[in-house]
Amino acid sequence: MKLRHAGLGLLAIVVFGAAGFTAYAWESEIAPVERAASERFEPALVKQGADLAAVGNCVVCHTAPGGKPFAGGLPLPTPFGTIYATNITPDPETGIGRWSEAAFTRSMRVGVDREGRHLYPAFPYDHFTLVSDADNRALYAYLMTREPVVAEPLPNELPFPLNVRLVLAGWKLLFFREGTFEADPAKDDVWNRGAYLAEGLGHCSACHSPRNLLGAEKRGDDHLAGGESEGWTAYALNAASPAPIPWDVDSLTHYLHQGWEARHGIARGPMAPVNANLGTLPEAESRAIATYIVSLMGEPSPERRQRAETLTAEATIHPPGAVVPSAGSQTVPVAHDSADRGAAIYAAACSTCHDAGRPLPYGGLRLDHSTAISGPTPANPINVVLNGIPAPEGERGPIMPGYAGALDDGQIADLLAYMRRTYSDKPPWDDPADLIAEARARGAENGQRSLDTGSAAPANPSKREPTW
Repeated sequence: MKLRHAGLGLLAIVVFGAAGFTAYAWESEIAPVERAASERFEPALVKQGADLAAVGNCVVCHTAPGGKPFAGGLPLPTPFGTIYATNITPDPETGIGRWSEAAFTRSMRVGVDREGRHLYPAFPYDHFTLVSDADNRALYAYLMTREPVVAEPLPNELPFPLNVRLVLAGWKLLFFREGTFEADPAKDDVWNRGAYLAEGLGHCSACHSPRNLLGAEKRGDDHLAGGESEGWTAYALNAASPAPIPWDVDSLTHYLHQGWEARHGIARGPMAPVNANLGTLPEAESRAIATYIVSLMGEPSPERRQRAETLTAEATIHPPGAVVPSAGSQTVPVAHDSADRGAAIYAAACSTCHDAGRPLPYGGLRLDHSTAISGPTPANPINVVLNGIPAPEGERGPIMPGYAGALDDGQIADLLAYMRRTYSDKPPWDDPADLIAEARARGAENGQRSLDTGSAAPANPSKREPTW
């Protein structure tokens, strides 16, 4: 009898618990509206929204390769399955044309769509919750004045129970905290603007922070401590930054706004479209972000600063207007041990650009300045060696050939080992065989996506056009 009562009690707890969770998780639908006429929105508000969308890099995630801007369809791989970006054009049937401003703001603030469905955190509402009502209004005006595109959303490829959206309410209960950005009164306006952009629309830590087993960003000391994105390492942006030459506000501003920096190299992979979008905005926005990020990095140790000063003093960078060697020539022949296969490959394939002293963005970075060579994993140099850096379409820009068809996996491993021990003061990487095989397997797809989504290296900054 007691066992029966215990069983009934347990059943009641389960039933009431499930009912309580369902009540907690349930979100109501917001009534649809007629699509607002474009003329309703002031041009200045639309322009403000365009700038904010550039900070958020919205067009990159919401545009499929070869597709119309903002029409969705881009596959976003996660450890749990594939999520497809939605259509956020103002098409009334397949996009957000019938969303009111209140429905749009709710999606940004709490991650719930107009119909009341919880959104997957691949849409980074854990960052977008910080966005102000005024900026959400501007974003809404911008999106509602885009070209409507009929594009049915693709079904996500997720296993049960992750394909049940109510489950996301539990994830939010554990990891999501709603609330707009609050300025730090101890900091100046530039720092606070940078914090607002970096932590909010810019969602920098979505890539640059590690994640836990449930896919949530780790906080505290792990915030901006480095992460992974699309097979690339997103380097630490806090005191753990592996950059051989520490960033300062001026150098990081230049990198964010121009897509390259003489002592740090060229943006590539998922970072390149971020730079391309930031480059369309006033430089003050990049400087604000740089001010905030550099403050998190803190002052470098005396040892690190001394090494950076030594590297800088040794660098051979030709002044503007000087006659410089062309690719295929070098100032001083590179000596190497003929028995060292990695050294031989470097001398034949890499040295002619990376040791010629030609200035960026059209020369090769000195590899002892390279964060990639000093980074925690060889993922980024593997991607660059295999796939190169494609030139921006129709414009002058930096370029590097890919060696996927010229070097086998063993040769790439030898090359990586040589560069690591020669151009960094870090211990050898673990065996990169698996990373090389994985990068080669996805190389063709990623290479095509780079060309289609604008994630190639930045073009000549003087000729940049907005990517929206």
